[in-house]
Amino acid sequence: MPTYDLYAMDPGDPHWQVPASGEARFSWEAMFVGQKNGSGRDRLLALYQKGKDKQWDGQKRIDWDLEVDPYDALGTPDEMMTLYGTPHWAKMTDRDKGELRQHYASWQFSQFLHGEQGAMICAARIVESVPDLDAKFYSATQTMDEARHAEIYGRFLHEKMGMVYPINDNLQSLLGDTLRDSRWDMPYLGMQVLIEGLALAAFGMIRDTTDKPLPKQILAYVMQDEARHVAFGRMALRDYYKQLTDAELREREEFVIEGCYLMRDRLRGVEVLENFGIPKAEAEELSERSEFLQLFRRLLFSRIVPCVKDIGLWGKRLQEAYVDMGVFEMGDSNLDLLMAEDEEIAEKLDAERFAAEERERVAEVEEAIEEGQRLGG
Repeated sequence: MPTYDLYAMDPGDPHWQVPASGEARFSWEAMFVGQKNGSGRDRLLALYQKGKDKQWDGQKRIDWDLEVDPYDALGTPDEMMTLYGTPHWAKMTDRDKGELRQHYASWQFSQFLHGEQGAMICAARIVESVPDLDAKFYSATQTMDEARHAEIYGRFLHEKMGMVYPINDNLQSLLGDTLRDSRWDMPYLGMQVLIEGLALAAFGMIRDTTDKPLPKQILAYVMQDEARHVAFGRMALRDYYKQLTDAELREREEFVIEGCYLMRDRLRGVEVLENFGIPKAEAEELSERSEFLQLFRRLLFSRIVPCVKDIGLWGKRLQEAYVDMGVFEMGDSNLDLLMAEDEEIAEKLDAERFAAEERERVAEVEEAIEEGQRLGG
């Protein structure tokens, strides 16, 4: 079934064209994995090797036979729904509430899908524009990762949810700003730090709260890849930003401030409430009053704020913006620990799944042997 037939609202033109500017850069400095050149670039080559080692097939690693109830895809409690406790909720039937859950989960995973396509395009731009060959190598593996993620989220929406939402206006705006900028570091900053950082936190919150096995698998395995991507952005930008002037750093900080406000406002899901007949102004007010949304927003910046601080963007105006958002203290979060946990959760999930499958295979063999002995006896 074509994707257009599944959209919950009109997505407009099926193609979005962003005018691109900038230079394609080649490097004649040959690099190879294991090389020690004393400049710290060997860290990126080691990450490139890890990117190659950790490639996987979304068709095979994920158990697509697991069933998903589209009306309760994530096991979301009533209390976490924006309309809970309002007159709108009191009027809804159980079927209405199931449809609302379907729309919210479809909206969330649709934004994940659109973000992953944006990440794929940005990673390809980094291959083209970044000056160092080691960074080009790694970006090539990330481009493949993002293609796999887009494929997986698309399949989940098509086969399990039966519904897709258009890209959120704020996400589209940040993607456009990132892609239109001619400076080679901006796809790193816009995608690796802001969009990927926010996505990681959103993925993690759902991964850690859902009791549904298929979305948990998808999110855990995608997050394992994303942990490498954020590490890549941190390495590249931390080194580069040490060379910039104060004026150049302030320009990047202004971009981060605007992007963070856009991402904060992306999270409300107002489009879903509008689809249920609630006027936009009321939908925005209801979303802003949601205690769950306030908690969700704070957690979503847990990956961005420490990363921004780590790469050297921590001027007064940026700090004031984070105070305004109520997330300033997250600058002291241990980002390395969070990333290590993402890797461990995916590996543990694999171990549990494959151990269970092995036990099932052994049981089937033993049962076949017993059956054969019984018939033979």
